[in-house]
Amino acid sequence: MITVQAPDSTAQWLLLDVPGEPRAGAALRQQFAQARQFLLFDGTEFQPLREYGPVLVDLEQCPLLAGLCHREPHVWSGLLLTSEASPAHLLDHLRRMLTVSFGLHHRALLSYYNPHTASYFFDACDALELSRWLGPISQLRWFGGTWADRAIGSQGWQQLFNPGLAVSALTVEENLTPRQQGTLQTCMLEQHVWHWSRSTGTDYNRLCSHVQEGLALGFSERAVLDGWLWLRLQYPDIFPVQPLPGNTQQERLDNLRNLWQDDPSEQPDP
Repeated sequence: MITVQAPDSTAQWLLLDVPGEPRAGAALRQQFAQARQFLLFDGTEFQPLREYGPVLVDLEQCPLLAGLCHREPHVWSGLLLTSEASPAHLLDHLRRMLTVSFGLHHRALLSYYNPHTASYFFDACDALELSRWLGPISQLRWFGGTWADRAIGSQGWQQLFNPGLAVSALTVEENLTPRQQGTLQTCMLEQHVWHWSRSTGTDYNRLCSHVQEGLALGFSERAVLDGWLWLRLQYPDIFPVQPLPGNTQQERLDNLRNLWQDDPSEQPDP
């Protein structure tokens, strides 16, 4: 993945991330109703949500919107695509990318059209995998970065070129590689940390450190990990003694909370 100062103007399509920026979807309907556009969820298992899903917009017939994508990328959030494929072929590929599988019996919606997800997912693809995932897309650009990038204000334009290697077409419910799964899990965890940082006013990197500490203690369940973060923010300067007593994650967290709360020397400052 290449970080660029600004995108060029050759993108032919905008895949608008309406789920991530609902106001952009409303603005598209109000300001650019005449633009040729396709609802990505149409004809898929997500059809009932098609009005709230991503929209593929033809930028060649709407130069004003193309300019706004470059000047106001936070508003017109999504992916800028360059492709010589027909709209039908491009849509078929983009819809095929929506549903993925992992493990033996798990399926999920891959929100690759979200700039944050794209910043993680495509970075976890090697040249062969990228050739399969991009398919008829020759170039892909978006404004964004990781959640850590957003936390420190260092988002920028990202750019991908299709390596164009000889590969088989993307399958229906493509199976994610372990690296892709791990990267997407990191994306979700760091998104959670970012929301915690925003809601508590706590430094993002400090919270990341607390999360890693909690995971090392075995607090992998989301509710327990959240409980650990609240506890850690109250008692930032002490270190838990291991092993923690308890048969479950919640029991171990409760025992740790009781231990710290019952120790007068460990009471948080008023």
